[in-house]
Amino acid sequence: MTETTNTLTRVVLVEDHELVLEFFCSDFSEKNGFQTVGTTADASAADDLCRNLKPELLIMDVCTEDGASGLDALQRIRPLYPDMKIIMMSGFDELSYSPRAKEYGANAFVFKSKSPDFFLEIARKVLEGETYFPDAMKIPVPDGEAPFTDREMEIMRLLCKRKSRIEIADILFISEGTVNKHIERMRMKGGFSSTFDMVVDIVSKGWINPNF
Repeated sequence: MTETTNTLTRVVLVEDHELVLEFFCSDFSEKNGFQTVGTTADASAADDLCRNLKPELLIMDVCTEDGASGLDALQRIRPLYPDMKIIMMSGFDELSYSPRAKEYGANAFVFKSKSPDFFLEIARKVLEGETYFPDAMKIPVPDGEAPFTDREMEIMRLLCKRKSRIEIADILFISEGTVNKHIERMRMKGGFSSTFDMVVDIVSKGWINPNF
């Protein structure tokens, strides 16, 4: 017997690749116990969809149409809908996406390289109150060097976003001298000859995306 609409979990999908969106709509459908009630390619439109459609589950990409950030949308949406389940996802192996999604209140983060069955499994677990975040990835450093700390990663991300040292100090509520010390430690850990070389290397290898 086909499940009635009332038993289906209402889902909103935020994904800017049309083919990927079609696959998600197919998977998060009645056959699997879901009902996709709304979609958008632009994370800045997710607020209105959540307000008007009242989904139980929001699945949202980090990088969306016209440069709209799913993580920014998450920060806006989470305080308004504390009971709604939110799964963030990305097709990029960017180091900060998963920890930032967790910090901003997501229930899970999944890389889009995972199978449809894995997404469905995580969705069901999240609806039951569980969470899922992949193991934290670190910027590689030479043998014997300590990994970058969480604070250093915060500073690195801001450097990659072209923030000045004074701006970083203001954002993180620390002194410019402390910022300088962290940057110097990062440069030494990674074996970089300059801060510029360090930022270029990290951005070019996709470890940090300065646009999202």
